Amino acid sequence: MTATPHEQTPTHGHAPAADDGPTHEEALAKVRELLGDHHLAMLTTLDASGALVSRPMGVQDVEFDGDLWFFTTLDSHKVAEIRAGSPANAAFAGSSSWVSVSGTAEVVQDQAKIEELWNPVAAAWYPDGPTTPQLCLVRLRAQSVEYWDSPGGRLATVVSLVKAKVTGQAYDGGENATVEL
Repeated sequence: MTATPHEQTPTHGHAPAADDGPTHEEALAKVRELLGDHHLAMLTTLDASGALVSRPMGVQDVEFDGDLWFFTTLDSHKVAEIRAGSPANAAFAGSSSWVSVSGTAEVVQDQAKIEELWNPVAAAWYPDGPTTPQLCLVRLRAQSVEYWDSPGGRLATVVSLVKAKVTGQAYDGGENATVEL
């Protein structure tokens, strides 16, 4: 997926200035960096009644180009929801960063792609290998990604919170940007 012109959404309560926040390419590089640290996502879809349903999924280790890949089986609820047109979101949380990838999902039944993405973690879930009956992939095609990064982890976050309390200034939660793809 090729990145298109973007709009960055500030979340600090002020209008963007010419030098406010990263460029699209910088933000996309940051997304790639942050996703490289995350291997599990909470994949959310809508069920038939319109309720949000989230479940943990292992994201396949490929450089983020706008798509995220997950192994599943054709008889799963998420496949039915995706085939019914549900939007999808993959949320990642770490000790100092959070990423939310929103877009559309599709079910991919491509044996060559399954074999390309096959790995030891997938083998733990599907011991019959890449030819497991009903094995398929879910591709989440990102339309937007929002990330928050608080370098230094929990300790830096606690120090920033204490600083905000002592100085009376608003908490600076680190870097935040939205990237439209």
